[in-house]
Amino acid sequence: MEIRIEKAKTLKEKPDFSKLGFGKFFTDHMFVADYDGSGWHDARIVPFGYMPIHPASTVFHYGAEIFEGMKAYKTADGYQMFRPFENLKRMNNSAERLCLPEIPEDMWIEGLTKLINLDYSWIPDKAGTSLYIRPFMFGNDESLGVHAVHNARFVIILSPVGNYYAEGLNPVKISIESEDVRAVRGGTGYAKCGGNYAASLRAGKRAEQQGISQVLWLDGVERKYIEEVGSMNVMFKINGEVITPALTGSVLPGITRKSIIEILKEKGYKVSERLISVDELAQAAENGTLEEAWGTGTAAVVSPIGHLYYKGKDYEVSGNKIGKLTQELYDELTGIQWGRIKDERDWCYKVKI
Repeated sequence: MEIRIEKAKTLKEKPDFSKLGFGKFFTDHMFVADYDGSGWHDARIVPFGYMPIHPASTVFHYGAEIFEGMKAYKTADGYQMFRPFENLKRMNNSAERLCLPEIPEDMWIEGLTKLINLDYSWIPDKAGTSLYIRPFMFGNDESLGVHAVHNARFVIILSPVGNYYAEGLNPVKISIESEDVRAVRGGTGYAKCGGNYAASLRAGKRAEQQGISQVLWLDGVERKYIEEVGSMNVMFKINGEVITPALTGSVLPGITRKSIIEILKEKGYKVSERLISVDELAQAAENGTLEEAWGTGTAAVVSPIGHLYYKGKDYEVSGNKIGKLTQELYDELTGIQWGRIKDERDWCYKVKI
């Protein structure tokens, strides 16, 4: 695919890579392509900046928007992305659900690599850092009326990042939400779209006011089965078995989740993808069989859970310390991503500079 490149005339001053936080800084360029019903066209890399958009665009009025989260890691001779084609597969599944156009594989990988190649110097090399990649698409039909999208824009922006949580790899506090729901089966829970996250904000704000990092969602029908954390999938080690909620249509099919399940099975652990009720989880916490709990996702990779709060009770997990298995999973996955461990599964897409 031909991609036009317009380089920025003035480059930004880079931030201190040891004090990045998450999603606060953006590189010099971005990738943009447009869709008009006949196909994708005008693929280009342009200076990072504001985009004009019609006030009647469908994204504003009907939430026609999807996105992905990925990372690139600096290597000795270039960089590598972790399982980027899995992200493409999930983004196209999200596109199908929201009636947005699918993204061709060649535009996806060429857009990513040419953009990162141009902004390669923005990939941080400090411990625990990476280049976060945010591909997103939105409908921009310039008319009111609820209908499938005919015009869309696909954009990729880049941000050098540190830890997603201020706590880093220290255990986080999670509140099990009993009032609001995030998604229901048949809805958009399995799609990575902005509406799912907007629906989570009120409960997240309540939790934050109590000093709690994230919300753990229950299913939207019976309000009893564990689904996922606000920005992560979730796993529990109960009596030696690793249990994670099944992908029933209201849970995001996480790529980190998928990778960890594969690692666990190779290590010989029994892994169950099934319904797990909040009562079963609470009972395991009370009788001591809940050995470890952690969240999984691109942003945090693996995040140990030290406290679970539910209906006024505080359940401490693993002595509020990172568990042995949680640490092993974090070390192996980040070792592969940062190139410290050989990528024997061929998960990383490597690019030489």
